[in-house]
Amino acid sequence: MVYRRDFRRNGVRHRFLRGMSVTNLLIMITAVIFFAFLVASFFYPSFISFVALKPSFILSGIYLWTLFSSIFMHGSFFHLFVNMLSLFFLGNLTEQILGRRRFIWFYIVAGIVGSLFFVLFAYLGTLFYRGDFIFGGIDDLAVGASGAIFGLLGILATLLPRKRVYLIVGPLIVIIIQVLVSAIPNVPTSIASIINIASGILIFVMIFSMFSSNLIFRKIALPLGLPFWLAPIVAIVPLLIIGFFIKLPIKLPIGNMAHFGGLVAGLFYGAYLRNKYKHKVKLLNKIIK
Repeated sequence: MVYRRDFRRNGVRHRFLRGMSVTNLLIMITAVIFFAFLVASFFYPSFISFVALKPSFILSGIYLWTLFSSIFMHGSFFHLFVNMLSLFFLGNLTEQILGRRRFIWFYIVAGIVGSLFFVLFAYLGTLFYRGDFIFGGIDDLAVGASGAIFGLLGILATLLPRKRVYLIVGPLIVIIIQVLVSAIPNVPTSIASIINIASGILIFVMIFSMFSSNLIFRKIALPLGLPFWLAPIVAIVPLLIIGFFIKLPIKLPIGNMAHFGGLVAGLFYGAYLRNKYKHKVKLLNKIIK
């Protein structure tokens, strides 16, 4: 009886894991890794050097595993929350289209391609004035799943170009304003702390407002409805323009080149799938409006 009971428990656990989408499993794993990282960094502050992506290290041929490990690391709880929220919506839809196995392999590949783009453009940024403000600095640390997530956006932009998606513009504007304010010289530490706390609260309110049934309350987040083909352009190009034309005193904490790399991977793979499965893609566009 004891062995039979254990077998049933294992069966329930096995069915639970099989029933869970790979996307949701990735979210759980990433969250666990994030909190494990917090504990490790508390005891070993230099631990971040072993998991975060640093272009100068990669170009020197060391810590090459960070091209992969950085995908599962995040700089803050807010960073984790935003990426995992995006992964939940984009990932589950993409997984239904690709299937579990293709989805997980592409997610990892897109994340690594995003990391490689970040390293490449960080190097190119050393060749001209303020290039690091546009592409990221060669000694900047980068973490996050957004490169892989932009890969999913690239696939959807190719396979379902007319399906609408909502970008939450409000938090991005708050982050830009926060960077501008923090760059003002001689700002008292107490005021800077209040601004950071207020910004964090406002961003969370904006994000959660999107789940409200009240249409007026939703507008707090400044949602921008776009077709999938336009969404990555709006998400990347304005930030590049800001970095190129507006001389911010400090860098925006956003890895545009990692996003661009993941997007390129998604566009190429999406184009391959669209060409190989033309009939299925047409049927998919009829089913998903």
